[in-house]
Amino acid sequence: MRTYRELFRVPEFTPLFLMSAGQVGAQTVGGLALGTLIYSATGSPLLSALAMFGTSLAQVIGAATLLSAADRLPPRATLAGTSLLFALGTAVLAVPGLPVGASFGVLFLLGTVASPVGGVRYGLLNEILERDGYLLGRSVLNLCAGAAQIGGFAVGGLLVTALSPRGTLLAGAALHLATAVVAYLGLSGRPPRATGRPSPAETWRTNTLLWSSRPRRSVYLALWVPNGLIVGCESLFVAYAPRYAGLLFACGACGMLAGDVAVGRFVPRRWRGRLGVPLLLLLALPYPLLALRPALPLVAAVVALASVGFAASLVLQERLMSLTPDELSGHALGLHTSGMLAMQGVGAALAGGVAQLTSVPAAPAVMAVLSVTVTLTLAPGLRKAPAPSSGAPRPARAPRTPLP
Repeated sequence: MRTYRELFRVPEFTPLFLMSAGQVGAQTVGGLALGTLIYSATGSPLLSALAMFGTSLAQVIGAATLLSAADRLPPRATLAGTSLLFALGTAVLAVPGLPVGASFGVLFLLGTVASPVGGVRYGLLNEILERDGYLLGRSVLNLCAGAAQIGGFAVGGLLVTALSPRGTLLAGAALHLATAVVAYLGLSGRPPRATGRPSPAETWRTNTLLWSSRPRRSVYLALWVPNGLIVGCESLFVAYAPRYAGLLFACGACGMLAGDVAVGRFVPRRWRGRLGVPLLLLLALPYPLLALRPALPLVAAVVALASVGFAASLVLQERLMSLTPDELSGHALGLHTSGMLAMQGVGAALAGGVAQLTSVPAAPAVMAVLSVTVTLTLAPGLRKAPAPSSGAPRPARAPRTPLP
């Protein structure tokens, strides 16, 4: 599978694409509104960063207790149901007079419950596409996410001005509701990929199995830590440039989109395995320039250039799938997503703390140095990991009977 046209001919890919776009757009609009609301109420860059990315911290609990559900729940019902839950939770965040502590409680609940969702979604993608189509499909979903972030931050910035942050949160809730409708009407009723009841014990058993492989450990750490530290830089945009935070987020999404197009569509397979470490370094190296407080156009260029490095996740996910059995694909991808989001929350908290102790302009430089250090430490293990398979056909699955 080499072209976008072939990809969209696959049944269920289009509704999965639309559902992903709607979910990212809703989270982007809601996150910008809540971050603005919390910053206006508290003046704290730490609390503002946590308001935008703190949901991710709850992924740690979900990854430790709920992740076995990623392969043991029917995908359509799970994706539609969690979208409904996010619609309700986002609407609650818009209630006037809601205390800051209560807002973070809602975010914590949503983050915990949503932890298996990434595994369900990307496990379904891995199921509906041939093995050699996964990277292209994930690239398109990443492009979709980038475009939704660009539109979400642009529209969110306008809505925050025109409707107020609380009105913007209600708009995000409506978009989550639309996503639930798309998931329920557009996806077919597939049974779970694995049998048995999800449980914390099963989650720990499979997490331990996935983590026991040294090559997989290196890939997981490379997917989680450098990415999370740089998202910490992004979490400071509201405090760094309050009037232009939406613009900076949109520039970051543009850079990520450009990187995903280049790597997912145009880079030959024989080169992709060599790009992981260089892209991770690109992700961090431009950010120290922000400590100099350059003019806004240069700040935007720095953010866009660095965000091209997020394409490293495509290369590393392809390698992860080459190291993982099909029956564990949903759990493996869910562990990747939960760990990545959790580290993004840690990065946001760390960046906010550094900004509180030093200054907002200095914090991105500190986070970038940490990211480069982690990448260089992991680089030898990534070179030792086996390259992705050359597109060998996926083993045949047992026939499935569609659910009513």
